[in-house]
Amino acid sequence: MQNSIPDGFPSTNDQEKLLADALALVQHHAFYMHRALDNNNLQDALKFSAQMLGELRTSKLSPQKYYELYMKTFDELRMLEVFFKEETKRGCTNAYLYEEVQHAGNVLPRLYLLCTVGSVYIRSKEAPAKEVLKDLVEMCRGIQHPVRGLFLRSYLSQISKDKLTDAASEFEGCGGTVVDAVEFVLQNFTEMNKLWVRMQHQGPAKEKEKREKERSELRDLVGKNLHVLSQLEGVDLDMYRDIVLPRVLEQVVNCKDELAQYYLMDCIIQVFPDEYHLQTLDTLLGACSQLQPSVDVKTVMSQLMDRLSVYAASAPEVLAEFSQVEAFSKLSEAVIKVIEVQQDMPLVGAVCLHVALLTFTLRVHADRLDYVDQVLGACVKKLNGVGKVNDSKATKQIITLLSAPLEKYNNVVTVLNLTNYPKIMEHLDYGTNKIMAVVIIQSIMKNGTFIMEADKVEALFQLLKELVQDSDGSPTLDELDEEDFMEEQNLVARLVQMLTNEDNDEMFKILITAKKHFQKGGSKRLGYSLPPLVFSALKLVRRLQEQDKNNEVDKVTFSPQEQGSSTEADEANISPQKVFQFLLQTVDSLSAVPAPELALRLYLQCAEAANDCDLEPIAYEFFTQAFVTYEEEISDSKAQVTSIHLIVGTLQRMHVFGVENRDTLTHKATGYSAKLLKKPDQCRAVYVCSHLFWIEDEGGVQDGERVLLCLKRALRIANAAQQMASVTKGSGGPVTLFVEILNKYLYYFEHGNQHITNAVIQGLIELIVTEMQSENTTQDPTVDAFFASTLRYIRFQKQKGDGVAERYAAIEV
Repeated sequence: MQNSIPDGFPSTNDQEKLLADALALVQHHAFYMHRALDNNNLQDALKFSAQMLGELRTSKLSPQKYYELYMKTFDELRMLEVFFKEETKRGCTNAYLYEEVQHAGNVLPRLYLLCTVGSVYIRSKEAPAKEVLKDLVEMCRGIQHPVRGLFLRSYLSQISKDKLTDAASEFEGCGGTVVDAVEFVLQNFTEMNKLWVRMQHQGPAKEKEKREKERSELRDLVGKNLHVLSQLEGVDLDMYRDIVLPRVLEQVVNCKDELAQYYLMDCIIQVFPDEYHLQTLDTLLGACSQLQPSVDVKTVMSQLMDRLSVYAASAPEVLAEFSQVEAFSKLSEAVIKVIEVQQDMPLVGAVCLHVALLTFTLRVHADRLDYVDQVLGACVKKLNGVGKVNDSKATKQIITLLSAPLEKYNNVVTVLNLTNYPKIMEHLDYGTNKIMAVVIIQSIMKNGTFIMEADKVEALFQLLKELVQDSDGSPTLDELDEEDFMEEQNLVARLVQMLTNEDNDEMFKILITAKKHFQKGGSKRLGYSLPPLVFSALKLVRRLQEQDKNNEVDKVTFSPQEQGSSTEADEANISPQKVFQFLLQTVDSLSAVPAPELALRLYLQCAEAANDCDLEPIAYEFFTQAFVTYEEEISDSKAQVTSIHLIVGTLQRMHVFGVENRDTLTHKATGYSAKLLKKPDQCRAVYVCSHLFWIEDEGGVQDGERVLLCLKRALRIANAAQQMASVTKGSGGPVTLFVEILNKYLYYFEHGNQHITNAVIQGLIELIVTEMQSENTTQDPTVDAFFASTLRYIRFQKQKGDGVAERYAAIEV
């Protein structure tokens, strides 16, 4: 009998030929065996079946090819088993058959025949099942060749699985007990595992990898024994804990084979019930720390924790059992112990274990934040000896670890209570931390989470510091991708709206905290982060105004010198004045960006809010800063035009100013209008300024004379523009400006400005007609349509009643 593996199997082509030859011989012997079976000739049947089974003695086939040969013979043995049953009906005893097959010349055929007859023998109940099974499992030790022995014992397991003395089985009682069945399966499993492990240690070292692959193909033959054990009805928790698990784990640990240990641990976890695992955690986890250092323990333990967490989720009533057996503590200790024992475990493996433990904790003990923080703390201890993580795989697992609480709780505020969460982020590089910061903000926006306490805002910005400020290792702002940068900063801007509290004092603390972090972000970020902060503060002002609308607001004098006296740490007894001081300081910060146009808009927004609060000094100061910004920082002509229109529009809506302040600001605005670079821009800005002297609101200024002066000045500028166009281009420009001024005249004429008379309007109409008929005037269909529409409006007004027609009667069109 050959008990060693050859130095190598033949090539693939040779394998195919050898298999074909072997199958042909099997078919040949089976043909004669069938003839003997048909003739009820026992001796010939045994002779030819032994010859057929003799083909399984080959050592030249790879495990995969040997399996094909085995399955062919297995099918033939099924027919032989039926023949043996029929023989007993014809008067031949099972004991005789059991003795007769043992006369086969070779051990391997003899044992296959013995197992086949043994199956019939047990079924007949002429002998106790436990005795026959014990004899068969002992006799199979005669084959020590790994591949042949594995397939022989697999055959034994296959033909005996329905004949075990299990609880409630027909063979229990006189045939044996469930203990005998367990002993038989365990003994067969032990011997099969030894054969399987032995394959690795036979043959040349250069073919080790090939043998590993071949062994992997045979692993299910061994694992089927554990599946059989798990299917035994008589194996209850006590028997599993006291007999089955210790015996199986003893074999797993003692075999000291990487492939066997990993596969068998996986089998144990997969085939036995989850409730058994929960009650035997100590034993199972104890074995994990005894496995070979090269075994992928992280996957084994991860699968175990995953099974247990799924079990808890599927049956909430068992959660109490998890607490009773202290599952979390045991798993946590096991993870730490495995990491300590396997000192060569890569960082990614250790982090994976913590990810699995955290997943288990979030599923089973979601209400225990202390457990979650404990898992994170254990991971921090492991990372402390590493510093910044450079391993991409480990980094990916850390992101999974940090994302798990966000996905579970859907509430960043809950995550902010985890003290070890930011400590883990400290071990990530700049790029990864930025990714996590984006994930955190997206979670806030997706779940509509409001951050309502200043200390939580402080904790949040510690997690987001890579987005809101420069840090060590970060690229310069010029090196960042502009599109990505804009997207990230817009996300930060959206976040500001989620920082809120109904308590005014706490809300002001939140604003101060956010501003403190934003100011560390550099000039390029301030243009994105400060505007939403300003509007959030304005929202607080409106809320304060509404709460105090029945109380007289204390109008204190507000000047730039007072900014220094406003300490941002003094948040108690919040008032609109204090918020406006904060706003002025915040908008002033935009001057460092520089973003003068944005700053001007925000100054005007704040001035309008101060107007609504009847705080004249504060509103005046914001207008002053807006004018300073315009004078010193806005030089682009288009930006100047836009700014003038914004200033005039805001100033026109202000009702808080006294005569002196209003005249000062109005004078400034009209002066800026007349100094614009382009004549058309000057003209439009000047006639827009006319609205500063005619306000329709109750108590508003209505100075018709100054309105007329503005319009006349606009008309002169329009005329100058027309002449300049004639000189520079050889033809006059379109008369658009004249038509626009005509419409302004009509507006004030209708609103009762006594200085706008019929004669003035008639003269302007005639001027426009003359200009449009001039050869030097550039024809523009749009302008023609605009003027025609204006004239139609005048005709329409002439046809109205209620005195309107009377006023328009003298105007001829």
